[in-house]
Amino acid sequence: MGKSQKECIMKSAVTQVPAAPSDIAREHFAAEFSFETDCWDTHDALSKGADFVLLDVRSPAMFAKGHVPGATNLPHGKIIRSKLADWPDDTLFVTYCAGPHCNGAARGALRLAELGRPVKIMAGGITGWLDEGFELAMGEV
Repeated sequence: MGKSQKECIMKSAVTQVPAAPSDIAREHFAAEFSFETDCWDTHDALSKGADFVLLDVRSPAMFAKGHVPGATNLPHGKIIRSKLADWPDDTLFVTYCAGPHCNGAARGALRLAELGRPVKIMAGGITGWLDEGFELAMGEV
C-alpha cells in the first residue's frame, strides 16, 4: 500500500517541530504581557495620563533627533540606583530603543530588573511607534 500524498510532503521548518500543547502555549503567551507592551497601548496610556515612566534608553543625541513624546532620556548604560531616586520603588518603567533591530530596551530593562524595579519593554521601539503612525517629539527634554 502506497503512502498518501500528505505523507509524501516534506515537513517544513515550521511544522518539523510540533507546536506546544495549548496549556503550555497559553502560559507562554500570557507571560509575554508581563514583560512587554506595544506602541499602541503605550500611546493610549500616555494620552490618558500614564501610570508608568517611559524611558528612552538611547543616547542623548538620538533622543534629540526624535523620541516618543513624554519619554525621559536615560541611556541604558547610565541606569543606576541614584538616577532612579526621584521615583518610588514600585514605579513601573517601560523602556524602548530604536526598534526590533536594537537590544537597548532589553539592556535597560535588565539593569532596572537588577535594581529591583518593575519593568516592561515597549515592543517595536521608535520603528514600531512610527509604523503605528504616531509622531515623534524633537529636541531635548
